[in-house]
Amino acid sequence: MLKVLLILLLFGTTCSVSDTIKYQFERMHQNKWVKVGDWQVHKFNDHGILKLTKKSNQYFNLCFTKELNFLNGTISVKFKANSGYIDQGGGLMWRVQDNNNYYVARFNPLEDNFRFYIIHDGMRSELASAYIKLNSGWHYMKIIQKGTHFEGYLDGTKLLNYNDTQLQKSGGIGVWTKADALTSFDNLTIDN
Repeated sequence: MLKVLLILLLFGTTCSVSDTIKYQFERMHQNKWVKVGDWQVHKFNDHGILKLTKKSNQYFNLCFTKELNFLNGTISVKFKANSGYIDQGGGLMWRVQDNNNYYVARFNPLEDNFRFYIIHDGMRSELASAYIKLNSGWHYMKIIQKGTHFEGYLDGTKLLNYNDTQLQKSGGIGVWTKADALTSFDNLTIDN
């Protein structure tokens, strides 16, 4: 437990007894995060949020850390689609091995869908999809991972279930958008 507390202090996080880690973006040590695209911390109300302000030259915009090794548990985040003509929205990435190998869950308000993908060797493959129409504004996404099974929730409603064996090693966690989807993220929380 002492090791966990030291790690949390180093990376600008808060922790409770149940091993809940909440990333405080205004205090995050950004050099500990891999960023593809221009990600900035902006003030929102009384705290900082993470915002993609300019897309990358690559197809996917990533902001993740491998300082936390995630295998099983729950990851959640609040997000808001700000703009995008080709794509909007975004979501969570987990079990991140590197820029080209990870799971992702994303909501796209232009297509009214919530999907699971695997990125394997840089290629994206759809795993599961659900139709859902949400109003503009802030929304809450949650992923529960148990072994090879994962579930996806939007605003408290379970919409996706999937089993996959392609990524069984622990890895990093982060947030993700595609193309020109400029999105804000808040309250990234991990429960192991």
